[in-house]
Order: sequence, then structure tokens, then C-alpha cells
Amino acid sequence: MNRGNRVGAVCDELTVTNDGGGSRRSSRSSSGVVEVLGAVLTLLSAVFILLSFPLTGWMCAKVIHEYERAVIFRLGRVVKGRAKGPGLFWFIPWLDVIQTVDLRTVSFNIQPQEVLTADGVSLKVDAVVFYRVVDPSSWVTRVEDGYRAIHTLTQTTLRAALGAHTLTDVLTQRTGIARRIEETLHATSILWGVQVERVEIKDLSLPVNLQRCMASEAEAARRARAKMIVAEGEVKASHALKEAASGLSPVAYHLRYLQSLSSVQSSASIVVFSLPAELLDMFIPHQPQDLNVSAGR
Repeated sequence: MNRGNRVGAVCDELTVTNDGGGSRRSSRSSSGVVEVLGAVLTLLSAVFILLSFPLTGWMCAKVIHEYERAVIFRLGRVVKGRAKGPGLFWFIPWLDVIQTVDLRTVSFNIQPQEVLTADGVSLKVDAVVFYRVVDPSSWVTRVEDGYRAIHTLTQTTLRAALGAHTLTDVLTQRTGIARRIEETLHATSILWGVQVERVEIKDLSLPVNLQRCMASEAEAARRARAKMIVAEGEVKASHALKEAASGLSPVAYHLRYLQSLSSVQSSASIVVFSLPAELLDMFIPHQPQDLNVSAGR
């Protein structure tokens, strides 16, 4: 029984192999017949056009612009070679179907997309994309609706790229993120005959509560820097005053004292008592000694 089953399995495999080989041979033969038939029809059409040229010449000519290319399908297959154009070219109207492709740069806006960053912050991001067709044949044969395909691919790539970064990276590295999005789009769309030229992130919309928190944080940081600057200025001013006072003579010190009294503004809340400078001489020499004693204690 085992030998019989094995023999049957081998026979089935051989039958399947023979069937596969037969199908391949039949498909090759059918494709060969179609090619021969197409060549015969093309030759007969060319002869007919030559014989009736004055009447059919205007039907077989087409003109396209400098920024356009024409992809010709003859009996359902793309004509070999590069796309036709620009200018005047000839075709067989009853055998050929022409699709015109625009080679100019196209731009479109991405509507605001809800994006969740790596640190859990919800953003609304919109962008603009610039692309152009570089291979008309691939653009026509490999993608059904190229504009919609590029639009959808850009949306998904934008969400994936921004979702892999934190809010701080998104705010500070917009140019680098846009460049990485452009490279990702180019790697995928080049198979469709499209070259993505530029991707720009237009706007980032943050939640209102987050905007208030960031504004409060920025204001607190500015106040802290201002206080540090004021404190540093006071320290420098005190050092400068100390150096200036150490070099004053008694007469200059007395003049400085009188100048300080004259600079005090008169007000009801300020009372100034002027004392002779000689009364202070008895306290000035003893003050450093008192300070030294207190320091020793």
C-alpha cells in the first residue's frame, strides 16, 4: 500500500508538472500569435495610410506641448521606446490609444492631520508637497490614480515621521524632519515614475492649554534670566564702587559725600540729616578693628 501511494503521488506530481509546462507553452504560443497578428495589422494599416495619405494624413498626426509627453498603447500594449513628444508625431488612430502626461511640477496641500508625538502630545500638522513625473510610461502603467496615490502616501508618511519624534524635536527640527519625509516619499514614488522635489511643513497647531503652559514656562525662564543679569550687574557695580572708594583721598571723599546729598530727591517721605564729616572720623578708624574682633569671635 505504501509503495502504491508513493507511485501515485509521483505520478500526480509528474502530471502537475506536465500541466504547468503545457500551460506555459500554450501562453507563450498565444502571446507569439498575438504579436504576429499585431505586426500584420500594423503593416496593413501602414500600407493603407500610405495609399490614402492625402485623406488620412490629418487623422494620423498629433501635436503636443513642450511640457507634455504621449504614451501610446497599440492593441493594448505600450509601444516600445520612450514616450512621444514634444511636437508632431504620427500614430495609427484605429489601433492606438494615446494618454498625455504633464511633466510640469505639481504642488498640493495636505489638510491638517491629527498627529500624536512620541511623548503623547496631540498636534495638527499641514504640509505642502512638490513633485513631477519623470517616467511617463511608469506613471501611466503602474499606478491607477497617481495624484490620489501621492496624496495618500504623503499623509501616511507625515503621520509616521512626526509620530516618531517628541514635541521638542518637532518644534526644533522641522527642516530635518521634512527632509526625511522627502527621502521616504522619493524612495517609494520613484517606482511610479515620480520624483518628489520638496516637502515643507507649513504649520503646527498646538492645543490651547499646551500653548498657555509653554508661554508660562517661557515667561518664567525670561524672568529668571533677567534677575540673573540684574544680580550680575549689581555685583560688578559693588566691586567697581569698592575699587573707586579705596583710591579716594579725604577731600575727594568729602566732595563725593556732598554730591550724594545733592542728588537725593526732595520728598515728604525722605528726611536727610547732614552731619559734619569730622564727626565720622572717630568712627571710621575704629570700624575695621570692630570688624576684625567680630570676625575673630
